[in-house]
Amino acid sequence: MLTRRLSATCRHFLLFLLAVVALAPVYLMITGSFKSQGEFLQHPWALPSSLDFEAYRTTFTDKFGNWLLNSVIVTVGAVGITMVVASLAAWGLVNWPFRGRDTVLGIVVSLMVVPPVVLLIPLFQVGTELGWISTFRIVILVYIGLMLPFSVYLLANFFKTIPASLLEAAALDGASPFQVFRRIVVPLSGPAVATLAVVNLLWAWNELLLALVFLQEDDKKTLMVGITGFQSRFSLDIPTIMSGMVVATLPLVAAYLFGQRYFIRGLTAGGIKDE
Repeated sequence: MLTRRLSATCRHFLLFLLAVVALAPVYLMITGSFKSQGEFLQHPWALPSSLDFEAYRTTFTDKFGNWLLNSVIVTVGAVGITMVVASLAAWGLVNWPFRGRDTVLGIVVSLMVVPPVVLLIPLFQVGTELGWISTFRIVILVYIGLMLPFSVYLLANFFKTIPASLLEAAALDGASPFQVFRRIVVPLSGPAVATLAVVNLLWAWNELLLALVFLQEDDKKTLMVGITGFQSRFSLDIPTIMSGMVVATLPLVAAYLFGQRYFIRGLTAGGIKDE
């Protein structure tokens, strides 16, 4: 009994220590955004003596709002199209038997290991030939291509777990294959789709290399690219940089809190009994 208690205490202490290490940068970022430059340099870990919003005013006097809108356009467009295409492709690979289906799925999975940096020069040459450099369309298309392999793989594995009796019952009731997908498969796939959407959103929102290369005009930059230049211009104004990071983090926190509701639900809870 004593051994188990000591083991549990050690685990809790380790988890607490890891939580402190993970949350320390967040604390420093939030508190630093409400301090003046002098106060932050003197007492970086202390709470702000008073709420100073000068850093946020400086942040939004730049092109920060435009960069934020650009990130929303690119991220929502890429993630939205990826989810639709990946859902249809995964359902087709799972539900429609055809020759070479496993080979196609294997090729899709193999594309997950291709690093984006390898594709950078060929994609830039194609974008130059099409005249798409500094346009949202090329960034959205590249993001879709990079997110699709993992999305198709994850959803295909989930669709295989849906009870076949549900699909057969819907077909016997006269539902077409697309109706089965829309009315049965999609509602049951809420947790998997929400999880995948949040993962893709986090990646697309934080992606820097591709957006830095393809979006060269200042008005077309995404938030991460803008903050990179923003940091170099305000390298001595730490509260301004901290405030920009706080604003950039808020959409990700909101997306996670929204998707968290679906993570705790059963994948097919209530769909069928005794199977």
